[in-house]
Amino acid sequence: MASTVAPEKQEVRAVAKWVRISPRKARLVVDHIRGRSVPEARTVLAFTTRAAAHEIEKVLRSAVANAEANHGLVGDDLVVSSAHVDEGLIIKRWKPRARGRVARIRKRTCHITIKLSPLDGAAPAKAAAATPKVEETEEAAPPTESTGAMTPEEKAAKKAPARKPPAKPKAEKNEKEPKKRTPRKKKDEEE
Repeated sequence: MASTVAPEKQEVRAVAKWVRISPRKARLVVDHIRGRSVPEARTVLAFTTRAAAHEIEKVLRSAVANAEANHGLVGDDLVVSSAHVDEGLIIKRWKPRARGRVARIRKRTCHITIKLSPLDGAAPAKAAAATPKVEETEEAAPPTESTGAMTPEEKAAKKAPARKPPAKPKAEKNEKEPKKRTPRKKKDEEE
């Protein structure tokens, strides 16, 4: 009997642990992106108003970065194959209430896991395509006056704040100057 082994589908995952969001609230957002392509999931998260969307978007970015860096996959050719939120540790605090009683405060945490897999028919990117080609360029000559470089005087003028031109002197009038006021005399001095 010959056994055929199906090639395993490559999966990339990212996990954020101890996220200070209630798991129930995070699950509401994760349900929206499960089964969607990465660009579509990013768009959904960008326009979701819930606070958990920001944390889930971070995990999605991390999973895409893992796929590109470690597995040579193209980020836009991936789909969210699995996304789930598990409960984390519950931080317990106490709040004093009336008549000497105490109210319990539960600060819930969660672990967010996102798994990505390539779309059907998408192949891993080749290493040659992933590395950009470096073109050889000639060294740029230092700028000169012929290339439009600024002179030191122009640079100084550009750096210095614009100053107002000196004010023009007022037109002289042919009239006599007004008399200066003399201080009032006190009543005691008049008598």
